[in-house]
Amino acid sequence: MKEKTVYICSNCGNKAAKWMGYCTKCGKYNTFQEEKEVSYSGTVKRAVTVSKGAVRLAEVEKGTDERIITGIKEFDRVMGGGIVKDSVTIVTSPPGGGKSTLALHVSQKAAQKGYNVLYASGEESESQIKGRADRIMKSVEKNIWIVSDTCMDNILTEIKNIDPDIIVIDSIQTFALNEMLPARAGNPVQTMECAGEMVKVAKNSTRKRAVIIIGQMNKNDELAGIRSLEHLVDTVLVMDSSYDDGLRSIAATKNRFGSTGETGFFAMTEEGLLSIDNPSEYFVTQRDENEFVTGSTVTVIREGSRPIVAEVESLVSKSYTPYPTRISESLKKDRLSTLISILEQRGNINLFDKNIVVKSTGGIVLRETAVSLAVIISIASSVLDKAVTGKTAFIADVGLTGELKKVPGLESRIKELNRMGFEKVYIAKDSMKPKGLNIQIVEMKYLKDVIKDVFN
Repeated sequence: MKEKTVYICSNCGNKAAKWMGYCTKCGKYNTFQEEKEVSYSGTVKRAVTVSKGAVRLAEVEKGTDERIITGIKEFDRVMGGGIVKDSVTIVTSPPGGGKSTLALHVSQKAAQKGYNVLYASGEESESQIKGRADRIMKSVEKNIWIVSDTCMDNILTEIKNIDPDIIVIDSIQTFALNEMLPARAGNPVQTMECAGEMVKVAKNSTRKRAVIIIGQMNKNDELAGIRSLEHLVDTVLVMDSSYDDGLRSIAATKNRFGSTGETGFFAMTEEGLLSIDNPSEYFVTQRDENEFVTGSTVTVIREGSRPIVAEVESLVSKSYTPYPTRISESLKKDRLSTLISILEQRGNINLFDKNIVVKSTGGIVLRETAVSLAVIISIASSVLDKAVTGKTAFIADVGLTGELKKVPGLESRIKELNRMGFEKVYIAKDSMKPKGLNIQIVEMKYLKDVIKDVFN
């Protein structure tokens, strides 16, 4: 046996014979860590797998995905309809994002349906896990087992003893295999090998199991470890807590059994994460029928394949400084500046001496250009001190020429407004629109025409 010192990049796994301040493979600085590498002399016998041989693709029978429906609607939606029984899912978020809480909720719901669950933690003790469970659950199901250990070999033994249907690994960066020592836990080699063992457990043809792996994030808000970890698993879920306090989102950045990009929303409460099953109601302020507020407009955004009604609020005030303030909590600053310039030039509304603040109800991020018209009308409503009357919405992009532009998925957006009881929606001229709905669809070509029609 020979032992030598090597240096491994913690970001991409690149190996070097000496320490370097810059990784030539991934371009990151100060990521090389010292490790001991053990090599064995002599002949090493390896197991030989007999290949089944190639088969014609057309003759392969399509399998059916058996799913575990947890009953947590937003989670099941993001997963594509539930957890596939022989799948590996990674859930990641910044510290305190709620990934361990979500894993416990999923474990409880699955256990209530009769599935055996093993929750393995390398970060918390059994008493800490029990404390969280008592806080967010009314009662803990008896078919949930927990183990606090950082040795993956011991976890594999427990899997054989308990024979669980669902396995939770919290978190993968805290576990290590004995055969990979002296590489420490969190090392890219250890992380990949431990994850590889979980893939073998899940994909066993004679005993299908679902594995949920919790992964830590690095300082760049990316899944810690090498990129190969994301390629190894079936589904990658990213939780975001950058919204208003108490709001969490979870998005599928990869899903072999569903739609990539699907997003679910949860409210963080004292009882844990609660699924927000109707986001269109959550992200709009509920007001009386005859109550009108200046600076408030409504639009429809898309998160994944789902349309969500969202409210935009603006506040315009007099500026007493040479440089008025432009603030947006949910819209990129450059995009806000562009929309303000369009309103000034094409809407004939002077804003050179005005402070402007724009935000969305609930703190949802306004990424799409489809919200442009709603943002502009919201600012116009505030500066003119005139409210938008009735249940009215705005769905259109606005060009630098002041022309309204078409947006994708317009039909599903209007149907969502119709479901929520809205009475009127402004869209770009010649857009594809649905028929047979109880909502008035107003087509306009220019921004100035919309302003004139809305504010008389």
